[in-house]
Amino acid sequence: MRRAAQQRLDQAVRDADDAALRATDAGIETRRLRRALDVLPEAIIVCDEDTSILYRNRAAQALVDARDADVLVARAVAEVLNDARYGVPQERHLELFGPPPRMLTIEASPITGGTVAVIRDITERRHLDAVRRDFVANVSHELRTPVGALAVLAETLADEEDLEVVRRLAGRISGEVARAEQMIVDLLDLSRIESDSGATVEDVGVVEVVAAAAERVAAKATERQVPMSIAPIDELLRVSGRRGELISALANLLDNAVGYSDPGAPITVTVTPYDGWIDFVVRDEGIGIPGKELERIFERFYRVDRARSRDTGGTGLGLSIVRHVAHNHGGTVTVASREGEGSTFVLRIPMVIR
Repeated sequence: MRRAAQQRLDQAVRDADDAALRATDAGIETRRLRRALDVLPEAIIVCDEDTSILYRNRAAQALVDARDADVLVARAVAEVLNDARYGVPQERHLELFGPPPRMLTIEASPITGGTVAVIRDITERRHLDAVRRDFVANVSHELRTPVGALAVLAETLADEEDLEVVRRLAGRISGEVARAEQMIVDLLDLSRIESDSGATVEDVGVVEVVAAAAERVAAKATERQVPMSIAPIDELLRVSGRRGELISALANLLDNAVGYSDPGAPITVTVTPYDGWIDFVVRDEGIGIPGKELERIFERFYRVDRARSRDTGGTGLGLSIVRHVAHNHGGTVTVASREGEGSTFVLRIPMVIR
């Protein structure tokens, strides 16, 4: 009998040890799960059957003692959790006007013994969706102009017998094709630059960049009778970057200066080393930019003078390309301008220091 009692005691001790071990393991798993949930960007809240909060991860802590706009979030979360406890998943979108403005989505689902809510900030996603929609709309609009012109010109050409008129119409068709082709090229360049998928970063000679960019614009400058001069450049100056992107950015600045300058109005290009940077400076004496337009000129398809841009074959993408190249290289692009007096653009790129 004593042996049986001892066996029962030993078994109880073993059971207690097993229970303690399982409790320890459960505690470890719980802590591991909490740490995993804490690194998620979404706010997660777990409630019991009475919607009393059992757990909230780190992202959800902002809802504790909420103030201002977050009071609205906390209230919406509580309402969605309460509705979900009856067995039907709930979803609600919440727009907060800030500052800063935010867009949130709140999803709550019933689980065994309670409910769980997930709050996501979809502000950036909504912004990107809006940008994408605007971009598609702008591309469609901009391509419709040359395509529509081509259709009209081709229809007119089909019934024309006067050779002089035929030659003139053919020239117009050629110009519209060139404009559409340039827009497609700019779109491809912009897409590649935005995705940052160009050539690897290397040491690039400044003289080489300026010479290649000037060569791209030389024919247009000659045709429009816009003189372009390049100040002497130290041949040892080098920048760290992607050769093709840098040439494209500077060429777009020069093309912009030529397009918005009258015949005889000079353009100057200077290169200035400054505190670990290289400043590519393009100055023109063209029509200038109104002060209210300065903040928007680097937007895709934005043009200060649309009529003039059409005359020069501009696509409205050049300065946007420049901005993205500057961003990809950790640099900047700035502009100073006065209407009727010209503009000065400065593309700043990190210098290679030896």
